[in-house]
Amino acid sequence: MPSYDITRPRFRLADEHIIVLTELATGQPAPEGYGTAREELHRCGLLSGADTLSVLLVPVMKTLIDPVVVVSLEATGRQGTLNHGLIIGQDQVVAHQSWPGEREAEYTLVEPRTMVWAIANMVGLQQSATVSDEGPALVETTMKTLEEGIGSLAAVPAAASGEQEREHIRSALESTGSLEGPALVRFAEMIGELRSSWRLTAAWRGRDGGEDGVTARGFGVWDCGPLGYWHRELPAEPVAPGQIGPESPVRLARTDAKRIWGMITDVLPAEGEIRRAGL
Repeated sequence: MPSYDITRPRFRLADEHIIVLTELATGQPAPEGYGTAREELHRCGLLSGADTLSVLLVPVMKTLIDPVVVVSLEATGRQGTLNHGLIIGQDQVVAHQSWPGEREAEYTLVEPRTMVWAIANMVGLQQSATVSDEGPALVETTMKTLEEGIGSLAAVPAAASGEQEREHIRSALESTGSLEGPALVRFAEMIGELRSSWRLTAAWRGRDGGEDGVTARGFGVWDCGPLGYWHRELPAEPVAPGQIGPESPVRLARTDAKRIWGMITDVLPAEGEIRRAGL
């Protein structure tokens, strides 16, 4: 059920609510097949009368309808995959964050000067406690090995100890033959401690070789808890559909919160990189 908090303002909306609101905000009728979503918006007060949008929604919907930059954040952990992001418009910035097991995401206006902080907050970026420098700081393997290791977690018994889980992961990694020795042990530890793996992408209308088009930048990170942050250098983001196969190289390099903060800043476009409408 959609809802809102007038004090901020912030809104809890599912994808189907956004579809209805977008159509209505652009002067179109509510789409067929979305009657339930439309009724829910009326019941909570975000629509009134003949499908008139609440004035509270105007800044949010103007930004969603006419974005300048779209920042997408896909975060995967043991509870599944969550999609967050920022929609940067001409005058406003809207952040959206989903919640495990919930239909609705939270949409809220963000002060433009705090965009980097907002993204860092979405991934729980923290100045980590002291992380041991022992062990490899770089792991290189293949996508097949990575998937074997991650996939092995589903078969670990719920009552297994931490060491039993690590042994299970190590066996799965070893079966592919692409890792051995300290790198094998380290990668098994990383998968066992993995809190989330996330990929951040920013896209905007730009120019490529003098031609109009969409420009995108991105990067991926593993948050391995007590083992710290690891930058996924390969496959490099943004990754196109069909670009990755079982033998595609994977390279993870240890990094820290300060470097990731800088990477978030660098992924956003400078003013001169954006092609404004009509230019």
